[in-house]
Formats: sequence, structure tokens, C-alpha cells
Amino acid sequence: MISTKKIPDLLFLDIETVPQNAQFSELSDHGQQLWSKKAGVIRRHSPDLKELDDAALFRERAGIYAEYGKVICITLGYFRSKKLKKLRLKSIYGHDEYELLSKLADIIETYFNDPKKNVFCGHNIREFDIPYLCRRMLHHQIKIPKILSIAGKKPWQVSQILDTLELWKFGDYKNYTSLDTIAYTLGIPSPKAELDGSMVAEAYYEQERIEDIENYCRKDVVTLAKVLLRMNRESYDFEEVVVD
Repeated sequence: MISTKKIPDLLFLDIETVPQNAQFSELSDHGQQLWSKKAGVIRRHSPDLKELDDAALFRERAGIYAEYGKVICITLGYFRSKKLKKLRLKSIYGHDEYELLSKLADIIETYFNDPKKNVFCGHNIREFDIPYLCRRMLHHQIKIPKILSIAGKKPWQVSQILDTLELWKFGDYKNYTSLDTIAYTLGIPSPKAELDGSMVAEAYYEQERIEDIENYCRKDVVTLAKVLLRMNRESYDFEEVVVD
């Protein structure tokens, strides 16, 4: 999968996102028109969502599109030594997306910006996390770190991204497999969590549970690291160390 010697060069990453507004009605008239067009496309491709009106669909799906959503939590994880005994975890979360993304850009620029050495690891990171972060950085006019500047590049030109979804596919592009499913298949116990991805928007806007969302995101990064180690036939009995 990946040389065990390279694992300390990995930065495990996961993000949590929500719609930019609590309600569809809070969008500008132009924003509502654009979302209504998007909603029509979503319904055509997702028969189970056909009964939802534009407002309900906005709450259900807007958060996964960078044009209509925002980042509220970013969790990073890394092993400090080749012994792989301690996974250090750092979360950046809150209500100010500009502040979150600026902090992330600073961390990457300072500690993790060498495409020839450093590698981002995530689940569906190539299709979701990295493009989402870059689009939101552009929205806020934040300089995108060099290592994330992958627009227009071919898959073989972005060796700095390691996607566990792609590793699990083994060349099969027909189906999406969740991180939880892969962990289950590999015999990795699922961490107990009160949230799942479908509940984040409600937890954020209606219940103000930002700390629980951070905890959920952090557990996903821990599971991600365990999956990658298991794929490499390495022990995943590491200590979790949360850092400021």
C-alpha cells in the first residue's frame, strides 16, 4: 500500500461541513435561484430525494457542496516517529471559516508543504476534502498552499495525496465504500459516537454541539489512521495524543 517508512510523513485529515446558512430562506434571491437549479439536478440523480422541496434539500445536502457549504471543523493527525506508537491529533474548529482555513494554511505552509516528501491521507480526500478546502480558501481569498495546488493535474502528478477509498477499490471504480465499512471489514472496532455525518448540520445549527462535532471528526481521523496501518499489516495499537 505504502512504505511503512513513509507513514510518519503522512498528515491524516478529515473535515466537517454544514450549509452556509441555517435556512434556505436566508440565501439571497440569486442564491435561491441557483440552489433551485442545483436541487433539480440532485433530484434527477437521487430518486430517494425527489419528495424534498428546495428548502428541505438545502438542509439535507447543501453542506457537501463548497459553493453552498462551509467548513466548521478540520482535524489533523500525524505520527511523530517511525515507531508509530503515538498519533498526535489537532483540531481547528469554530464558527469563523476564514479563521479556520487561515490557521490550516499557516500550519501547512510552515510544517507540511513539500510535495516531494509530505503526503495528505484521507478517505475520499481526492474527491471531497482537498477540493472543498481549496474552493473555500478561494472564496475567502486565502493563498492556497503549494502542496494543495493540484488543479489541472493528472492523478499520477499528485503523489502527495493518499486516498484510502482508492486504495480499497483496487482499481474497481463502480462503488463507494465508507470508512466505517472498511474498518468493519478489517476488524477495527468502531468508536462509539453520538453523531454521524447526516446529523452534523442539525447538531451545529439547532443544538449548538460544536464540541461533539469536533469529537466526531477526531474519531474519524483515528479510524482513518487505523485503517491505513491495517492495510499495511501494521499494528494499530497506538496512543492518541491531543495537542493544542
